[in-house]
Amino acid sequence: MNRITVFFKRHRPLLAACLLGLCGIVICALCIAPKSRQTAAAQRDLPIYCVKKSDKVCSLSFDAAWGNEDTQQLIDILGKYDVKATFFVVGEWVDRYPESVKALADAGHEIMNHSDDHPYCTKLSADQLKAQLDACNQKIQAITGVSPVLFRPPYGDYNDKVVSTVRDCGMYCIQWDVDSLDWKDPPPEKITARVLERVTPGSIVLFHNAAKNTPQALPEIIEGLIREGYSIVPISQLIYRENYYMDHTGRQIPQ
Repeated sequence: MNRITVFFKRHRPLLAACLLGLCGIVICALCIAPKSRQTAAAQRDLPIYCVKKSDKVCSLSFDAAWGNEDTQQLIDILGKYDVKATFFVVGEWVDRYPESVKALADAGHEIMNHSDDHPYCTKLSADQLKAQLDACNQKIQAITGVSPVLFRPPYGDYNDKVVSTVRDCGMYCIQWDVDSLDWKDPPPEKITARVLERVTPGSIVLFHNAAKNTPQALPEIIEGLIREGYSIVPISQLIYRENYYMDHTGRQIPQ
């Protein structure tokens, strides 16, 4: 019997215990590592991209930052179908077109916050972002009598700090899950097809005012959604205000 064999025979209990301990360490590492990744993902602060709904309901939203050539046309089209939309307006746009802000509010549309001068919000400190929110809110409230509760970051630019700062201000950070890409000026039929192919219950659709072909596409989009059985409501009526959680895609889900 050689020395190696003797060693293993003498120390078999100790070696078995060491082997069991090593297996335990490996198993724990395999179990803990994915959980850590999941926890990190779950802790990411996300804006609301869409909402889980059992019924066919969606929201149309418009960002207003630059031009104003079609605002009344959009009001007329939405009014024809008795559809109320959500308009995210920049404070500087409010300064330039207060009569349009009033016209939108008088027509029953939501006027919400899109910052005061359209910055990249991730480049701002929390205090600077709060100043942007406050300035735009005051301008909107002075005209409509209502202080916004929703905020859409310009360029869709956000991080955890942006979302948490917006929440600290008592507001909800809103993105979208259906992008019409109307700012690229595709033909009306392409805007229509893109939106109708992508809308699902709880969707938030992104449009822009002053986009070349949105007024031509909008009637067909609304008619198509109605044919498919959708109700169209402002975003404040679509989202949950409490008893919800967010999944990893930014989908708001009721508890």
